[in-house]
Amino acid sequence: MSEMQLPEPDRIEGAPHPRETPRLIGQGAAEAAFLDAVGAGRLHHGWLITGPRGVGKATLAWQIARFLLAQPPEGEAGGLFGEAPDPDSLEVAPDHPVARRVAAGSEPGLFLLRRGPNDKGNALSAQIRVEEVRRLKSFFSLSAAEGGRRVAIVDAADEMNTSAANALLKLLEEPPARSTLLLVAHQPARLLPTIRSRCRELRLKPLAPADLAAALDQAGLAPEGDVAALSELSGGSVGAAVRLLNLGGARLYADLVDLLASLPRLDRPRAIALAEAAAQRGQEARRDLLVELLELALMRLARHGATGRPPAAEAAPGEAAMLARLSPTPEAGRRWAGLAQEVSDRLAHGLAVNLDPAALILDTVLKIKDRVAA
Repeated sequence: MSEMQLPEPDRIEGAPHPRETPRLIGQGAAEAAFLDAVGAGRLHHGWLITGPRGVGKATLAWQIARFLLAQPPEGEAGGLFGEAPDPDSLEVAPDHPVARRVAAGSEPGLFLLRRGPNDKGNALSAQIRVEEVRRLKSFFSLSAAEGGRRVAIVDAADEMNTSAANALLKLLEEPPARSTLLLVAHQPARLLPTIRSRCRELRLKPLAPADLAAALDQAGLAPEGDVAALSELSGGSVGAAVRLLNLGGARLYADLVDLLASLPRLDRPRAIALAEAAAQRGQEARRDLLVELLELALMRLARHGATGRPPAAEAAPGEAAMLARLSPTPEAGRRWAGLAQEVSDRLAHGLAVNLDPAALILDTVLKIKDRVAA
């Protein structure tokens, strides 16, 4: 299988690739911070774009790349930004030559560093390896003679192995002229401290419900139903919301809430049906989502008891009443927090050793029932 046939590691299934996303939504502060730096003549050579998964980090990186490559070279009229007024937006018109080349994957001034194929070429590597970083170094060295600005996007930088990270660090320590490196990082703490220290950080935040709805609409995925509930379940992440929509996550969580609301008696037929539906062959993604939503429900129980406050919005009908009844006090919240950790470890171990998923999920639900009844 060739590399071209492999899935793109930086694409969320069911959503446009970040390079195809025309507008960044809900991250005006990060955009303004970058534009302020450019307008003040402080365009750093390395930028670390951080925040939760799916909130627009890669979209921002592609917007910055188009913006920088669309500027006239320094010294020409308005070039970064001598005679023209400072720009107030990163947006580049879709019919601009740079925008068209970026969309087609043919922009010579842009390099995308991401996970490549494994040694057999039949799947993606689990990490960005040093070979990919060497290609980036070649890109800078071969293109330097042509002049103009060069931009590299690393998505995601926290997927680099040690050798790749050390090779990238050398580029950050001795950056090529007129170059900008944009590092997308979901977990920046996993990066070398020396890489973090050589970059300016742009931190993105979870999207508010209205911004989440607008971003989904832009992706052609306008959700039906309660956007506030989807925002609660997704944590304000467009990527997580897309996954929930694709896998029927809102319905799954509503079923979980109904099941927990039946405790301590437990609606056993409903528990069996839920476990078996998520454990069918070919439903591994739905099974994994059910596990995550079960862990989320337990953590929301723990948080409700600890704070004594209901969530900003119900993630499913009847959730507020369920939380109030099962976790009314800080002591109850502490018990739920301990159980959440125990259940998470139990599920992770069970799936790792290939226990029957339906039996594992049902056994976990029965364990929760026993704790509530105790």
